[in-house]
Amino acid sequence: MSVTSEKTGLSLTQEILSHLGLANKTAAWGTLGTLRTFVSFSVDKDVQRLLRAIAGQGVDHTAIVDVLTNRNREQRQLISRAFQERTQQDLLKSLQAALSGNLERIVVALLLPAAHFDAQELRTALKNSGSAEDVVVEILATRTPPQLQECLTVYKHDFQVKVEEDIKSETSGTLQDLLLSLAKGGRESYSEIIDYNLAEQDVQALKGATGIGIEETWVLILTQRNPEHLVRVFDQYQRCTGHELEHTVRNCFHGDAQMALLSLASVIRNTALYFADKLHQALQETEPNYQTLMRILISRSETDLLSIRAEFKKKFGKSLYSSLQGAVKGDCQLALLALCRAEDL
Repeated sequence: MSVTSEKTGLSLTQEILSHLGLANKTAAWGTLGTLRTFVSFSVDKDVQRLLRAIAGQGVDHTAIVDVLTNRNREQRQLISRAFQERTQQDLLKSLQAALSGNLERIVVALLLPAAHFDAQELRTALKNSGSAEDVVVEILATRTPPQLQECLTVYKHDFQVKVEEDIKSETSGTLQDLLLSLAKGGRESYSEIIDYNLAEQDVQALKGATGIGIEETWVLILTQRNPEHLVRVFDQYQRCTGHELEHTVRNCFHGDAQMALLSLASVIRNTALYFADKLHQALQETEPNYQTLMRILISRSETDLLSIRAEFKKKFGKSLYSSLQGAVKGDCQLALLALCRAEDL
């Protein structure tokens, strides 16, 4: 029985509890992902199943989705290499030839190493002026330092240009400064020591920044301080000014810079809620934004998708699973529901 069929009937609470016993074994990816290491993994069986799914009378979409959405990314890479060794064919190209549309895009994203997928998303966003502040902030601000470093290395290798150069050529002003600062990956690491003096200094700096200096001050603090420190700064800022920091962002910044700073503040306050909001927005469009749905569900499936689901249900009064069922059509629905995993009762 697949993980998908086992999990569909579980509540969110039950699913979280089912992970807790693995906490000491899953530190590499946390315990709040919907996708864990498949315990009964057999690379040979998976290769044979995928071969049958592709080579039969008709392409078995269900079998392909069942295999790829029930194996973690490391296991999917092992399957891909084994497929090449046993058949002398590239699994990714074979599946692309067998599939089409949104399901093909999801399968490609599942089979690509995470850094390669993120690098492609960054490149596409930077070359599409309408999405730079949205997608680029998402990736640069939510990946761990090692993940970000690997992504930027792949970016330079695959596109023969540093991401910083593309940021400089495709953006300008405060947005450019913000993205360049995030791309440096220089955010301070978490410290258990609470620096009240630095928090007060940052609050006063944010309050006092005016004119030309406001952009440099805000970008420096929001991109360099660790999130735990910034949450304290945000709370103290509100106590001192009587309004949230985001109120000042809306009044003092405009256009892409405003949107990027608001997104960054949302990531800092509550990353799971930030992703829940993005998923809800993607589902509210006349045609669901499949690229956003795919990117978030795949990238967070081994990290914190259970937390995202909980925030989604809490804020919107409807589960992410049922929202996907209602909005997403076609073969890709099966894959996205499999990644989401279960209804939240």
